[in-house]
Amino acid sequence: METTHYPRKEDLRKEDLHSSVADPVMDTMNFLNEVTVRFPTAISFAPGRPYDGFFDIEQIFTQVRRYLDHLAERGDSPAQIRDALFQYGPSAGQIRKLIAESLRVDEGIDVPPESIVVTVGCQEAMFLALRALMRDPGDVLVVSSPCYVGITGAARLLDIEVTPVEERADGLHCADLAAAVAAERARGRRVRAVYVVPDHSNPSGVTMPLPARRALLDLAVRLDLLILEDSPYRLVSPGPQVPTLKSLDPARRVIHLGSYSKTVFPGARVGFAVADQVVRDASGGTGLLADDLAKIKSMVTVNTSPLSQAAIAGALLAADGRISELNGETSAYYGDTMRAMLQCLDKHLPAERRAERGVSWNSPRGGFFLTMRVPFRADNAALTRSAQDFGVIWTPMSYFYPKGGGDHSIRLSTSYLTRFDIEEGIARLVGFVESQANPPR
Repeated sequence: METTHYPRKEDLRKEDLHSSVADPVMDTMNFLNEVTVRFPTAISFAPGRPYDGFFDIEQIFTQVRRYLDHLAERGDSPAQIRDALFQYGPSAGQIRKLIAESLRVDEGIDVPPESIVVTVGCQEAMFLALRALMRDPGDVLVVSSPCYVGITGAARLLDIEVTPVEERADGLHCADLAAAVAAERARGRRVRAVYVVPDHSNPSGVTMPLPARRALLDLAVRLDLLILEDSPYRLVSPGPQVPTLKSLDPARRVIHLGSYSKTVFPGARVGFAVADQVVRDASGGTGLLADDLAKIKSMVTVNTSPLSQAAIAGALLAADGRISELNGETSAYYGDTMRAMLQCLDKHLPAERRAERGVSWNSPRGGFFLTMRVPFRADNAALTRSAQDFGVIWTPMSYFYPKGGGDHSIRLSTSYLTRFDIEEGIARLVGFVESQANPPR
C-alpha cells in the first residue's frame, strides 16, 4: 500500500500569534512558579491562596448532599435533581437565588436573582464584563496602579486599552480619577469603567474608607462611568468591614464581581457577577446587563460546572447564606497571621534600623497581602538570589504596575503560612534585605 508523504509544516512563528502571548506581563506568574519549583525548601510569601488547613475532603460530599436534599425539599423530581447535577444547566447558573439571598443577608446587596451570572471563578466574571462593556477600540478601562494582574491580563487578551491611576495610601482618589478621565476624553477616547478592589486589595492591601467610596459613586454618576467592584477578601478578614460599593449604589453604577475561592474553597472555581444595569435596545425593549453577560458566557464556557455549583450551594445553605459566619474561624486565622507578620517585621527591623536602611511597609487590617518598600531593585534577578541564597520567596510589585513602576517594592502574602513559617521566613527575608542594603565590598 502506497504511503502519502505530506510536506512538513514549518514551525509557527510567535509574531503570527496574538500579541498578548509575547507580552512580558503574561510570563510573570510563570516565572514565580518556576522559582518556587526550583527552590522547594524556600519559604514562600508569594502565593495568594487560602490556608489549606481548613479544608476537609468530606465537606464536599456533605455540601453536595445538602444541596440535593434542598432540591428534593422544594419539590424537584428525581429526574430534575439528576439533571441539576449531571446536565449542562443554564448559562446564567442554577444557584442564583441562593447567591442573591446570601448577598442580601451578608452584604446588604439587594438584587434580583436574574441580575446574577454564575461564572467560572471571578476571572471569568471580569472577562465577561469587559467583553460586554468595551465596544470600540477607543473604549478604555481605568485601573489603579498597582493593580491585580487578572484584570489587566483579561484586558490584554481582549485588546482593551488600560489607563492606570496611581493608588495612594488610602486607595484611589477621585481627583486623580477625574483627571485621568478628562485626559482620555481630550484624546477622543471613552472611559467605560473603572476597576477597583476596595477592601484589602491585591496587591497592596489597601482599604478604601467609606467617604472615599461615596465620593467614587458620586463621581461615577457625574462622569457617566461604571465601576467594576472586585472584593474577594472582605469575608475572610476579621472585624467589621466597610460597606461594599454595590450596597451603596442606588444608581446602579456598580457591577459587583464575586468569588467563593477564598470563602469556601478555590477548587470549586465558582464566582459570579451582579449586573443589574438596565440595557435598552434600539426598539425600546429593555433587559438586564446580566442577560448579555450570560449570552457571552454561553459562547465561552457554556456554563459553570453544576457539580461545583452544588458544592457551593450546600455551603450557602448550611450557613443560611451568612458566609461571614461560616468564615469566623478562618477570618480570625488570617487576622492572626497578618498580625504575626507585622510583629515579626517590627522585631527584626525596628523603626530606627529600618529607617537607616530605607525599608518601610504598610499595616493592613485584613486580607492576604502587605507591601514592603526596599532599598534595591526588586526584580526577577533579586528574587532568584533571595530564593537561592536565603531560602525565601516574595513577589516583585513591578508585576502589578500596568505601565511600569514598583521597582523598589515587594508583595508579601500572609495567608498560606503557619506562625512558625512566618517567623523563620521573615528572619530570612530581613537577612536578604540587609545584604542588599549593605552589599559586600
